[in-house]
Amino acid sequence: MDELNAQEIAHFKEVLLAKQQELQAIDAISEDARKAVELDQQSVGRLSRMDAMQGQAMAQAQNRQRRRELTRIEMALTRLQNGDYGYCDNCGDPIAKRRLEVDPAAGFCIRCAEGNE
Repeated sequence: MDELNAQEIAHFKEVLLAKQQELQAIDAISEDARKAVELDQQSVGRLSRMDAMQGQAMAQAQNRQRRRELTRIEMALTRLQNGDYGYCDNCGDPIAKRRLEVDPAAGFCIRCAEGNE
């Protein structure tokens, strides 16, 4: 398996930074949707409140997923800084370039990723 060259590493860094910025922007936009639902029955009916609570729960779940992805991206950027990007965190073997193209934040080679599932 070939190791990544400097140009490929720069490309993956650019992709990771763009994805990080996109997720942070979405996080800022969706902040209102995660706020607590008011229980004032005069301003909102019961079904509307239930819909609002369901929407809030979905927004919170999406936020947790975004946070996990942001953490993975931050870890990949740290690996880039340390010169460890493109190598499996478990076995140290190079991660296939095609795998990184699909998921630039991948920290495991396909063999170790399958073993962790």
